[in-house]
Amino acid sequence: MRTGGKQYRVAAGDKIAVEKLAGEAGDTITLSDILLAGEGESIADAAKVTVSAEIIAQAKSEKVIVFKKRRRHNYRRKNGHRQQMTLLRITAVGEDKPAAKKAAAKKTKSEAPADAAASAE
Repeated sequence: MRTGGKQYRVAAGDKIAVEKLAGEAGDTITLSDILLAGEGESIADAAKVTVSAEIIAQAKSEKVIVFKKRRRHNYRRKNGHRQQMTLLRITAVGEDKPAAKKAAAKKTKSEAPADAAASAE
């Protein structure tokens, strides 16, 4: 797959760090820019394959020091930079199937009688 100008080889369950993507931790995103798909000797149609991923966190990468110097001119500049990145957990790789939704929250005991009374009316 391709995202952020870089290519990644992924499988279900993998964790990868990519260039920053919009979304909060816990959100599910779908990546559709697939370059090649297959397993073993079989190759699937990449246009029909999507990758579902869950955002683990929005983070910063390691610091990169940018140091500039011109000899014999008393010129030195030192800057640091930390690139924004998104940590992803790949949940599914496959044909255009929507990602499985999380199960609905169970009703608490206090909500159950109110729902029963509303349905009886």
